[in-house]
Formats: sequence, structure tokens, C-alpha cells
Amino acid sequence: MNHLLRERAPITDEGWAELDEEARTRLEPGLAARKVVDFSGPLGWDYSATNLGRIEPLPDGADGLTSARRRVLPLVEMRVDFALSRAELADLERGAEDIDLEPLEQAARRMARAENRAVFHGWAAAGFKGIAESCTHDAIALSGDFNAYTRHVAEAVETLLRNGIKGPYALALAPEQYTGVVQSTEHGGYLLFDHLRKILQGGPIVWAPGVDSAVVVSLRGGDFLFESGQDLSIGYSHHDAQSVYLYLEESFSFRVTTPEAACSLVPPS
Repeated sequence: MNHLLRERAPITDEGWAELDEEARTRLEPGLAARKVVDFSGPLGWDYSATNLGRIEPLPDGADGLTSARRRVLPLVEMRVDFALSRAELADLERGAEDIDLEPLEQAARRMARAENRAVFHGWAAAGFKGIAESCTHDAIALSGDFNAYTRHVAEAVETLLRNGIKGPYALALAPEQYTGVVQSTEHGGYLLFDHLRKILQGGPIVWAPGVDSAVVVSLRGGDFLFESGQDLSIGYSHHDAQSVYLYLEESFSFRVTTPEAACSLVPPS
């Protein structure tokens, strides 16, 4: 038995397999950060800190001794609770295809959004600096005209190239911006989405809930590091006659090693 306590839940192995598959299906579209950063792990629930490869001196001791403390970045645990109807779970195991798993879907959306915000915009309480807030380049103001995005994204890519940051590049877009790009065509009927992909040297355009506006990120590797302890998993809390109380949980750290490898795009002031 591990800390998720799944063996204590009134759910069969087949039921857990169905829930795990549903969670993967609902989480994958929204986990934008993982599509543009280096992901390592999972390293296990008991993995507690990321080695930063640095030290900080301690006060000198007696007899002329010197000492230093290794610096680490602690992993954070993130959890979203939800409940499912026992009657719906029973029908799931009978083979029903139309099970109401809306609470699981809502939990997945909340978890993906929170993870994206931590990676792109930081989490001060956890000691994480995000990609957008770490950018050393001046932010590029977006126009209200989606057709102008080609110019803005090209400017961001040129900024990265000028600073020696090679591609390909990814464009992470807030949901509103993503919808506008997908629905837009330039003069002559050429899809804006396809034109942006060419500017990004073939890199992806990512739907990124939790992101403010847009960020262009180099995919060359080694610049943005996500370290997973326990990857996203469903755990069991308790149950009563009507419901089973579950949660989605993960542990992770995030750090930016090359702030110059991204360029933020912001709404016009």
C-alpha cells in the first residue's frame, strides 16, 4: 500500500484503470508547460528536492574550519480534491459509456491551469520563477488584430536569434488568443496558424490555459527544467454511501536556467 491509499477505495482494479485513462485524456490537452520545457522524472513521491549544484557559505567554525551548505530547490505538492458518485462508478464497471465524470474533468482543468501558471508566471511561495517573468528581453506588445501576430511573433523570434538562442521555437497562447489565431486567415486566404508555424521553424503552437497572453520559447533544450517527483495521480481520501472522495496530486519543481531563451508577448497597454 502506498500513500495514495487506492486499495482502500470501493473501486475495482478495472475501475481504477478506467479512471486513470479518463484522467490522462482530460489532462493531456491542458498541460501546455510540459510541451515546451524539459521534463524529467517521475522520480518518486519520496523525492524531495532538486539539486541546484551550488553552495552557500556557513559561518566559520573553530580551528580554522570552513563549511558550506548545499543549495536545493524543494519540490512542492499540489492537490485538487473531487468526488464521484458511487452509482456512476458502479455503472462504469458495468461497461456504461456515458458516465458522469465532470468532477474529474474539473479537477484536471484546475490542476493543468495551476501547473501552467507556476511554469510560465512563477510561484513565489514555492520559490519558482516563471518563464515569462524571467525574460530578460523587452516584452512585445500584441495588437488587437490577429493578422498582426505574424509580425509580433517574428519580432520575438528575431530577438532570440539575435541573442544566440536557436530554434525551433514554441508559441504558448492563452485560450482566447489561441482561438483567434486558429480562426484567422491572412489576406489571400493563407491560414494564420500555418504562417506562424513557419516563423517558429516548425515548432508547435500550444493552447495554454493559465498563461497571460503569449510566450515564445526556444525548444533547443536545457533552458527550462521541470522535475517531477510523483507525476499526476489519483488518490483516495474516504467514502460514504453516496460518493467516493478522491484527489489529483503531483509533486514537482521548476527552474529557469537561461532567461534569455524566451520572449514574452503582452496585450497592448
